[in-house]
Amino acid sequence: MKRALPVLILLACLAVIAPAGAQNAAVYAPATGDAAVDRHLADINDYAARYPAAFADEMSRYYAVPRAYVEAMQQQPDWTAGDIFIACALAQIVGQPCRAVVREWSRDHEGGWKAVAVRLQAEPGSPQYRRLRSALEATYRRWDRPQP
Repeated sequence: MKRALPVLILLACLAVIAPAGAQNAAVYAPATGDAAVDRHLADINDYAARYPAAFADEMSRYYAVPRAYVEAMQQQPDWTAGDIFIACALAQIVGQPCRAVVREWSRDHEGGWKAVAVRLQAEPGSPQYRRLRSALEATYRRWDRPQP
């Protein structure tokens, strides 16, 4: 009985912690103003968690972001792969370096990515935003991954 008590306490703690962790993963809400883009960004988080090197390669090769910068961003607790993707894809579309969009998000992200895109003059429905959606589709083709 004395041996079983610590095991039971550990299992009880894990039962409380595990659902909380699962809920945190489910609450990712980039708030782009486009439900399809939001789904893609959440799926990119899953992909990059399994294939971080492939994600870094994609960003470096097709979005002109130094691989070391992507890898450093992947280590930041406040940044997800989906956020890195949209920051760097938006940057490319509006002709700015990814670091500039990262700074813009870090400065003020009240209102989510939609507000940042509006400030960059790439709001949902604009030609620039359509290019973002095309970039997502191209990335998924390269990954040979089904659209979410």
